Amino acid sequence: MATDPSGRRIASYEVEEELAQGGMGVVYLARQPSLERRVVLKTLRRDLAEDDAYEERFTREAQAAARVHHPNVVVVYDCFSWRNERFIAQEHVAGKDVAGVLVQVGRFDARVAGLIALEIARGLEEIHARGIVHRDLKPANILLGRAGETKIADFGIALDAKGSALTQTGQSLGTPFYMSPEQLRGARVDARSDVFSFGVVLYEMLTGQRPFAEESPEGDGLVERIEAGRRASVRKLAPRTPRALAALVERCLRAKPKRRFAASAELRRSLERQLGQPSAESCREEIAAWLWERQVFKAAKGETRRTQRSRAPGASAWLRRLVVPALAAGLAAAAVFGWWSERDTLLALPAYAASLRAGP
Repeated sequence: MATDPSGRRIASYEVEEELAQGGMGVVYLARQPSLERRVVLKTLRRDLAEDDAYEERFTREAQAAARVHHPNVVVVYDCFSWRNERFIAQEHVAGKDVAGVLVQVGRFDARVAGLIALEIARGLEEIHARGIVHRDLKPANILLGRAGETKIADFGIALDAKGSALTQTGQSLGTPFYMSPEQLRGARVDARSDVFSFGVVLYEMLTGQRPFAEESPEGDGLVERIEAGRRASVRKLAPRTPRALAALVERCLRAKPKRRFAASAELRRSLERQLGQPSAESCREEIAAWLWERQVFKAAKGETRRTQRSRAPGASAWLRRLVVPALAAGLAAAAVFGWWSERDTLLALPAYAASLRAGP
């Protein structure tokens, strides 16, 4: 990360530092004085801006993201031109992406991975409801904030069902090891392709590895390995993963779209049931506590951070095993007590008891 030496302005924004350089352009951290907030500015490389296809893709990224309003999706504020350059201004999430956290911690605890996955699923549900397929869901595009926020970013190759695709049949865009087999083949994709990518991301969070290796001893291609299901199971690599969560990952990674979750809403509901219906606030609290406890984030000078220890994986199931039998025993005791109370009353009123036994 290199600080921008010029301290220059881009339109009404004050550039603070350069965050990254990529194949498409440069990303800056900037300040918007009028609203007293930090923003991220993405610019398209000048040579690419001369290519109509790249410029259209850049504009569509802004348009697609701007249509989605959800706490688990990065907000796009503006798309503008400045001195013959194209820029996107979007929400700044103070934190790290999942890819960076994986490098630091190796892998996530199963419950925390599940909570992050639930937040991703909630964002995906809104994205898909808008008729958009993200097509580039991967750890580098999932941002984790210092307060435990989970945000889906980067709509650079999103497919808008209301518009035309930028790729033709037989061509594919995306990051190969996170792409569905139909996307790898360049076929038309729908929301179930994002479900597959979601499964790859969750698999990696749980195990610290991608499900499909970069090279295969058999010498077959990536699509062939996906279709053959040639991967280690989640529980083989991470034995403490709950069976239901591992089964959810396996269903997401099925080669045929019709065998995956039919929609992100179904995926979200399954995760909510497994995790005990946690609210968005609860998810943020547990995720933040886990990240801070593992020193993923460092407190800035003068900053204090109070964390709430996250529940252990499977805690809700453990509580059910403890509380439900106790509750059942209590109900049984109450029933017995009630029977004895009724019996004492009948013994005190023999005439009434006799009339009851005699019937009408």
